[in-house]
Amino acid sequence: MSFLFTVGSASVFQICFYEGKCFTGRKLEVRGDCDNFQDRGFMNRVNSIRVESGAWICYDHPDFKGQQYILEHGEYPEFQRWNSHNDHMGSCKPIRMHGEHYRIELFEGCNFSGQCSRGFSKNCINSVKVYGDGAWVMYEEPNFRGRMYIVERGNYCSHNEWQAQNPNIQSIRRVVNYF
Repeated sequence: MSFLFTVGSASVFQICFYEGKCFTGRKLEVRGDCDNFQDRGFMNRVNSIRVESGAWICYDHPDFKGQQYILEHGEYPEFQRWNSHNDHMGSCKPIRMHGEHYRIELFEGCNFSGQCSRGFSKNCINSVKVYGDGAWVMYEEPNFRGRMYIVERGNYCSHNEWQAQNPNIQSIRRVVNYF
């Protein structure tokens, strides 16, 4: 059984969630923001994902809450492949890429205070400004490991605004959106 959820007419975003490993079992196809998988008749158990196009932020709870996962174009045959420790997934939304100009400023203090860096040099980041076209993924551990937080164009006055419990960020990378 398969479910499809689309927002708007034509969409360049598509992701498919499967209850079973290796793309088996019930399937949910999504082409835009989906704030609650259960509202679409699909339980929150996801064991494999196929990203057909775009880059996505997925959350382990409904309403874009909880642990965040970045999923870029490709196949994820089991939940460990997207850095998860369980098979819970409750909502998702595409990362809307606007072009090819990327810039981020990282601040030690809240409200854009303290030392500012346009690159990554500190592990205590309390506020962030994202300029231009893209999105960034910040990780709590070095080498792109641990909890991840996605920030898109805009200003984030404190780590709470990107749903972090603390300002500990030790690695960062730009989201690459392959179609």
